[in-house]
Amino acid sequence: MTFPRGSLQVRLALATAGALLVAACSGTGPSIDDKSASPSAYGVSSLNSDQRRVYDAWKAARGSFDRQADAYWAEIERKKEQRREKRRAGQAFAAADFVLAHPPKYNGPELPADIARIIAGPKSAEPEKQMATVADYLASAKQHFGFVPAPSSEIEFKRRYAEEALSLGLTRAQVVRVYALETGGNGTYDMQAGIHPISRQGRPISSALGYAQLLAGNTVNEIVKHGDDFHRRLRALAAAPGTSASRARELQDKAVKLKSMIAHAKSVPNEWSAQVRLGNTDKGMGLHALNLDADIGPWLQVIKLAGLKELAAKDGRPMLAPNEIELMNLAGPRTGLDMMDPAVAQVPTANYFARGGYERNSIVRQRTASELLKALDERMDVNEKNPGAIEFARVFDSISATMKRAQN
Repeated sequence: MTFPRGSLQVRLALATAGALLVAACSGTGPSIDDKSASPSAYGVSSLNSDQRRVYDAWKAARGSFDRQADAYWAEIERKKEQRREKRRAGQAFAAADFVLAHPPKYNGPELPADIARIIAGPKSAEPEKQMATVADYLASAKQHFGFVPAPSSEIEFKRRYAEEALSLGLTRAQVVRVYALETGGNGTYDMQAGIHPISRQGRPISSALGYAQLLAGNTVNEIVKHGDDFHRRLRALAAAPGTSASRARELQDKAVKLKSMIAHAKSVPNEWSAQVRLGNTDKGMGLHALNLDADIGPWLQVIKLAGLKELAAKDGRPMLAPNEIELMNLAGPRTGLDMMDPAVAQVPTANYFARGGYERNSIVRQRTASELLKALDERMDVNEKNPGAIEFARVFDSISATMKRAQN
């Protein structure tokens, strides 16, 4: 079996990236990283004889599993480097260039919660570092750029989003089903990953915002690529016939502030790692608030999806199914395209993800590339039935009908 040459980037842009730790014990107890644990530090001496026997059995089983898992992921990395070398040499990939087995599963005894608590010891007095929230992004935008996003109702944001999507050649199914998967089918335009969009309960698990759940790094990247176009569009809207004087002033003022934000986005090298770092700085967080603006937010998020469609078209895939767009979102654009190749349909997804991202995300674990696409499609099927997705679909239908009438 041979595979066509392609660029297999291992870049994960997960809505939940960095949010969860891999559990080393049962989900009911505290997590312990046994490889770095010092028994005295975690209070092993406090265990009674029965507890110590249970702990030692668990520790031996986990140690054996950890060695297997480490060896597996070392082989994954070796294969990735092997493919990089073959790609540089212009050689085709073969089955031997992939690990064809899934990562090992832990099947040993679990550590009881009471023992896990003793081993973990007292909680640190240091407060846990919290991720930035929507309020933080808004505060940063106002402090550093004087920018306050124009508010919007959900139905109006959806309307503008749909208009932009249709103008760029995206279909209702592509946009609505991605929205359904990314937000659970009930997402609001100011939704942040980890916060329930209806109850507003929870805590942030990443910087992902909005209908397309853009990360802060995505926002910086899109501003660098398209910010100047956004600036021109704001100026054009201000000058358009029929625009009121107050609305024109609002748009002109927004354009001035956007120009400053664009300059800051371009102040670092045009590289993904640099843009991620910028997005996580105090001033850089202000750029992320653009997703919440009634004028700019829909453009920013839709153009990210359209960019995936354009890349796929250049790669010979002019028609992308919604789950294929989501795969490019999940695994990274180039990696997502590579995973769609029928020749690698049965290759385990572990070959394409970093270990941390793979272990954090249940939807990719223990699946092949084709099985991941199927799982994404099934989740879209379920979430598309939720009220937010139903409303979004109706908005698309209404705007499409209006466009057709205008053409006739």
